[in-house]
Amino acid sequence: MSTEPSISARLVLEDGSVYQGQSIGIPGTTLGELVFNTSATGYQEILTDPSYRGQMVLMTYPEIGNYGISSHDFESAHINAVGLVVSRLSPYTSSWRSEFSLQEFLVKNRVVGIEGVDTRAITRKIRDKGTLKAGITTEAMADADFIQQVQAQPGFEELDMISQVTTPEPYTIRTENPVSSIRVQKLVVVDYGIKASILHYLQQYVEEIVVLPAHCDFDQIMALRPQGVLLSNGPGDPAVLHDAVTMARQLVDSGLPTFGICLGHQILGLACGAKVSKMRFGHHGGNHPVKDMLLDKVFITSQNHGYCVEFDHFPEDRLMVTHINLNDRTIEGFQHRNAPVMSVQFHPEASPGPHDANYIFERFMQTAVEHTQRTGASV
Repeated sequence: MSTEPSISARLVLEDGSVYQGQSIGIPGTTLGELVFNTSATGYQEILTDPSYRGQMVLMTYPEIGNYGISSHDFESAHINAVGLVVSRLSPYTSSWRSEFSLQEFLVKNRVVGIEGVDTRAITRKIRDKGTLKAGITTEAMADADFIQQVQAQPGFEELDMISQVTTPEPYTIRTENPVSSIRVQKLVVVDYGIKASILHYLQQYVEEIVVLPAHCDFDQIMALRPQGVLLSNGPGDPAVLHDAVTMARQLVDSGLPTFGICLGHQILGLACGAKVSKMRFGHHGGNHPVKDMLLDKVFITSQNHGYCVEFDHFPEDRLMVTHINLNDRTIEGFQHRNAPVMSVQFHPEASPGPHDANYIFERFMQTAVEHTQRTGASV
């Protein structure tokens, strides 16, 4: 437990609300879009998830950090969230897997955070008003000045966040003997901010995974002659990703098996003529019930997204809804009626969260294998 004296901090929202608390992480100021996550565990995976780039995460569970940080649980090399808001940061870590504390992790990544605020009240405010711009500061400035600074920050609709999280160069992951009986020789992954656990999961099925930067093009993908393409999760508003949508449309038209997760799902939706809109406060947590319409079964899923494919203007002549969120009836998955294309809004690799939905990977791999057998395509 730290013996350092606590430093006062303030959380300010764009509606003018000010919450007094104590600093965690490093002193300073940070700005971002505030979202809440309802997971009771998994704070390390959440903080390192590239999909949280530019966002400040409020954890609704009352105590965070009690089992510390493990080198085995990273979704990327560092924290991507721009701030952390908790009711209480545990001063102790109690796990045989713990290598250092959450506070040490925040300091190492130079993240500004706050504890001691009423996270339940803030969560209710976000539910009522929607996602809000926010700021955390330990600096001595007038509330009015900081509120103005918070309000003036750009919104997600103005930013291309994937450039900050994608791989700068292509790289290849090879697995000599994938454990699954369903095996794909080569898969291309377009990295919009892919989580490490998704790549680990793919290695159960794929002998060669080629990861390409987000701003790759259709010709680069086809030159690799893959059996399928995965458009990954990632941060930000898909409406600003015009090149990605164009490439996805080319993939659909080519007939190459294509799979989208989260942001990739939204990009595929736009490519197929659907509309995507920003949700009031999004889905962030590990307990979202989703119904698979093909299996007539309900699965509990892990989710992190602030945008969704709309039911209004959904191109039913081209797409078929395969998954529905049972909390708010939003679209959680679809497949193309005439092409080997499918996507899901949730995170089937279950990091963090339940493993109910990992069958989705097998469904896509089977599609890729059958397409190869049917067309005679080879890598």
